[in-house]
Amino acid sequence: METPVTQLDLAIRGSTIVTASDEFRADIGIRDGRIVSIADHLEGAAREIDATGQLALPGGIDSHVHISQASGPDVVMADDFASATRSAAAGGNTMVLPFALQEKGTSLRTCVENYRKLAEGECYIDTAFHLIISDRTAVVLGQELPALVKDGYTSFKVFMTYDDLVLSDKQLLEVFEGYDAIRFLTSKLEREGHIAPYYHGVSRPQAVEREATHRAISHAEVIGVPIMIVHVSGREAMEQVRWAQQRGLPVHAETCPQYITLTADDMKGLNMDMSGAKYVCSPPPRDAESQQAIWEGITTGVFQTFSSDHCPFRYDDPRGKLTPNGRTSFRWVPNGIPGVETRLPILFSEGVSKGRISLQKFVELTATNHARIYGLYPRKGSIGVGFDADIVLWDPKLKKPIRQADLHHGSDYTPWEGFDVTGWPVTTIARGRVVYEHGRIVGDKGAGDILSRGRSSLI
Repeated sequence: METPVTQLDLAIRGSTIVTASDEFRADIGIRDGRIVSIADHLEGAAREIDATGQLALPGGIDSHVHISQASGPDVVMADDFASATRSAAAGGNTMVLPFALQEKGTSLRTCVENYRKLAEGECYIDTAFHLIISDRTAVVLGQELPALVKDGYTSFKVFMTYDDLVLSDKQLLEVFEGYDAIRFLTSKLEREGHIAPYYHGVSRPQAVEREATHRAISHAEVIGVPIMIVHVSGREAMEQVRWAQQRGLPVHAETCPQYITLTADDMKGLNMDMSGAKYVCSPPPRDAESQQAIWEGITTGVFQTFSSDHCPFRYDDPRGKLTPNGRTSFRWVPNGIPGVETRLPILFSEGVSKGRISLQKFVELTATNHARIYGLYPRKGSIGVGFDADIVLWDPKLKKPIRQADLHHGSDYTPWEGFDVTGWPVTTIARGRVVYEHGRIVGDKGAGDILSRGRSSLI
């Protein structure tokens, strides 16, 4: 261990430090936003936190969130950067990675700059941007994208669905879910009078997700680029990823809380009313067997990251889930659910507290692998001398249900209302600043930075 130092800004005492590979009892010394000492006992700190009986984990990194993103005519996303990062901090996160969305016909660089303006001065914790490419012009591919990668925007997303965002197979190959099948099934269900939110899931069966996953992997193999398959919902897509990994292809995968806790039945609501709209997301929640398949993928290492896919809308709002068009067909229900604040507690409770995964696996899935894959390691993602002091203190024995009244996001509901959780974050420290403690946000808006990233250390 390091020799104790004096003149610390903050000392965390008595906690059990957990990383992706280790677990040990020590004090943590912080100065100028960085971890400068880890020792049996530290003296000389301006502030001390007694964390006896608590776990000190690396701050969560949620690498798949949607914030202040255009969502279609007359639909408004519920979170801006202030409310989203506030909510993330309360859930034990110290960094989020949202998406700068290119609108067709516009410069990718301009879209990134405009998105950055929305975040500047608003964030409670650090953030960095992925890119979403929807218009792969010669200028975008030949000039803007390479320049943006050099500037630290080192990951981008492409869609295989949605009218305004979908790219053809040829276009996917040029920039690096079987959308025609979804459109066919949606139209068929509407003709048959099946328009309730529940049928959103029926229009997106696992076979479509499986085909899209295989196609994306095949394209990446042809071009020779690494790929992350996001929000995997069940066995069929999971097994495509495992097949690719067993062949040695650079394929990574992500899953989310909704796929280990929710099912398609949640979208039925009561008496076929619109309450099922609260659970509409893509891919949709599936069934109990799919949940078991996701756990299989988590425990065997198929999944490298566990993200929220936070995409929040208000429920009781004509510009949200209860948009008037949504009553005419599920296709118009805003697609996404809030989850950035509940991601870590759900996985801790369902995984660590129930003995499905170790604390080390939890850290790996929620922080370390995100940092490694997205070019943030060794600054972020672990607890060690030289790392940013991004630390979350956990009470592993604290039991309480998830309640909308306790959450900090901009949405007016949570899909997990009343869901019992064992193990909660109690203090969130972002670059040495206490942002959340005792159930309250105590950090300052604007203290979080917008970071550029390096290349992945895993690829």
